[in-house]
Amino acid sequence: MSVTISIAKIKLVRESSHRYDIASKRISSPETAVDAINAALNLKDEAQEVLGTLFLDTKNHVTGVMEVTRGTLSASLSHPREIFKGAILHNAASIILFHNHPSGDVTPSREDLLITERIVKCGQILDIPMLDHIIIGYNGHYSLKEHDQI
Repeated sequence: MSVTISIAKIKLVRESSHRYDIASKRISSPETAVDAINAALNLKDEAQEVLGTLFLDTKNHVTGVMEVTRGTLSASLSHPREIFKGAILHNAASIILFHNHPSGDVTPSREDLLITERIVKCGQILDIPMLDHIIIGYNGHYSLKEHDQI
């Protein structure tokens, strides 16, 4: 009787593409975060709500960007598991959560505030802090951090 043992190795593979030129970008403000988000995903023109995450290293350089979920005209369902799965795989020191409001009104909804609170708590447990949650509309953006809502 013979026993077969298999060994699996996981490697991080980075794509080389102009779309990911944000990798060397240092995030120092909500504006630089919005620039990085728009360089990867043009959310201001989306017809449905898209929720995503910027992954940052210890010096706040972007290590990755991920679209977590795509929703309807006015809602996007997400779970912390999907957000932090990407953060762990990208070896992120911190994250910035973002989503768009197709209506253009960047005022956070009650649901936006609740998911922000939940992600902040999960980040504290995992030691991957959420630095900001940014809402993007076609006329601008709203940083929950700048408005002391984180």
